[in-house]
Amino acid sequence: MVDANFWLFLAAALVIALVPGPGIFYVAARTLAEGRTSGFASTAGTALGGMVHVVAGSLGISAIILASAELFAAVKFLGALYLVWLGVRTFRSAGRPPALEAEPVGDKRAFRDGVLVEALNPKTTAFFLAFIPQFLDPSASPTLQFILLGAISVTLNTLADIVVVLMASLTRAQLISRPRLMQRLTQGSGVFIAGLGRSLALARRPVQG
Repeated sequence: MVDANFWLFLAAALVIALVPGPGIFYVAARTLAEGRTSGFASTAGTALGGMVHVVAGSLGISAIILASAELFAAVKFLGALYLVWLGVRTFRSAGRPPALEAEPVGDKRAFRDGVLVEALNPKTTAFFLAFIPQFLDPSASPTLQFILLGAISVTLNTLADIVVVLMASLTRAQLISRPRLMQRLTQGSGVFIAGLGRSLALARRPVQG
């Protein structure tokens, strides 16, 4: 891989990481609803979910999914339904006072949900297959390059998510003394997550060239 090509990829991947997407909004909503630890657990989950796409893309699995309208639709609607369910659950949890929050296994659930939210997002599949190949060196192993560049992209996205978690946790700390406003924000987060699911359900399958 040519050095100049790599730095071009790094700059592009950094810009893309800073653009708000489903992952960033999800970890922000989770942090506002349950706190910093839950936000970090969600971030770890979305990172692992992103690596699922990287490995699948390097092995050609993602290309098969994108080439099949039926498979793409199945993954798309699974991801959409899951996001809608998470949104509804977050909205309903806003009505419970802090003392009645669920058992302290929420971080594990947040991690699991983060993995599924990212892994079931076919837009991420399309992104990696359209973006990374532009920076591959034909003289080297495309599989190893794809995994390396994909891992770098996921790392940048994760760093952006961590910053979002820290900012959201600070905001949450200031809102703890205002439970009514906190409730409204949590409900808004739930509506937004469900809205992401609706957006995903309307995603079109990329046209193959």
